[in-house]
Amino acid sequence: MKNSKSDPPGKIKIADAMRLLLEKKAYNEITTAEIAKNAGVTEALIYKYYKDKKDLLYQILSEYMRKYMEEAQEELSGIEGTMNKLRKTIWTHVNVYATNRVFAKILLLEVRSFPDYYRSRPYGLVKEYSDILLTIIQEGVKNGELRKDLSLSFLRQVVLGSIEHVCLTDVAFNRPIDPDETTKNLCTFIFNGIMKQTRK
Repeated sequence: MKNSKSDPPGKIKIADAMRLLLEKKAYNEITTAEIAKNAGVTEALIYKYYKDKKDLLYQILSEYMRKYMEEAQEELSGIEGTMNKLRKTIWTHVNVYATNRVFAKILLLEVRSFPDYYRSRPYGLVKEYSDILLTIIQEGVKNGELRKDLSLSFLRQVVLGSIEHVCLTDVAFNRPIDPDETTKNLCTFIFNGIMKQTRK
């Protein structure tokens, strides 16, 4: 994960140290003193750039979310058909959990117990991402690929919730995730329920 080139070196070191610590430990086990030691900076410098340890976590998550959203939209470029777009979106989502465990840990395990997370910048980015999925679903209904009798926002939650549910335990216990097999299984179950049925 790359930091902004405009960030001061000390700020970059702090964020990198936090990411490395999150590979090995839970957020609540990490202290600011430990972050400073691993970054090779003073603890006071952390508070120059971040309000507190949680603010640092949120800013790291925001960076991950922005990068992931860019990649997800690039992956959809040139793909035609609602089902193909949904399949690609699901695969990309599962793949980021499989390949970026720090991002997955922060998003699935760490921040959701914080009440203020749901008013935070990274949560706003999560909502922006979910709107990408909603747009695909809306297009599918409009062009006749998806059933019209479904709640579109509910369907979006089913897709996102299914991905998170099947990946959560593997993320928590640091077990491997197979993006291809997981996507295949999810699409088999989800698509059968949402595709517009043709009359025989």
